Amino acid sequence: MGRPASSLVVSEDISGTVYLLTVGGVLDGSTYLRLRDAVIKAALDEPQAVLIDVTALDVPVSSAWSVFSSARWHVSTWPDVPIVLVCGHAGRRRTIERTGVTRYVPVHAMVDDAVAAVADGRRARARARTDLPASLASLRRAREFVTEWLAQWSHEDLIAVATVVVNVFIENVLQHTASAPVLILESDGMAVFISVQDDSSTPVTRHEDPYRGGERVSGLAIVASVCRAWGSLPTPSGKTVWAVLGPENRL
Repeated sequence: MGRPASSLVVSEDISGTVYLLTVGGVLDGSTYLRLRDAVIKAALDEPQAVLIDVTALDVPVSSAWSVFSSARWHVSTWPDVPIVLVCGHAGRRRTIERTGVTRYVPVHAMVDDAVAAVADGRRARARARTDLPASLASLRRAREFVTEWLAQWSHEDLIAVATVVVNVFIENVLQHTASAPVLILESDGMAVFISVQDDSSTPVTRHEDPYRGGERVSGLAIVASVCRAWGSLPTPSGKTVWAVLGPENRL
């Protein structure tokens, strides 16, 4: 008989703008990806932070603590949500620190301490969202939405590049999926963050024309050339494609 899969229990609670995941059971090779994906999923909802109480988590092999730094790496550029561990056992906190995980994911003894640390360290973001129809009308609506909000946030110098990026993202959703796109725009005062959600789990990829070479460049190649960073993350219902624009990306 094969060895039974380890059990893992993840419960979620929302306190204001912070998500608290309480994790119990065993973290090992059979539950590693499930826990990582649960942390990423919570971060994609863009709370102020994701706090993870690991006090009741059994980790037989200390290297498995790297699941939390892996999750943080996946969301480090966007949505850049802090991931913070909470552990009530001093000895276990020392074990976590010895693994090097705390270089990227800090650990605190109490939830209140973690919340206070996050409040001191993260820049607030303005946020606007619109649900668009699965039709070509979304292209114009998305450009108007971006223009309106970036002007309101005093980012007029980024309107031109932002409309290029959002046009590519929305056009890809309409061409390659049957989804009604969801557009989210954010600003922390310095950078602008654009994300588009759809209901397709197919990963986003650049498709260049192998026969026409540089004569025909994909939309995502254009996005890569005009923004600070871009990428795609899977979500429970599909995926989110995102881009970050900074002052250096003015057109």
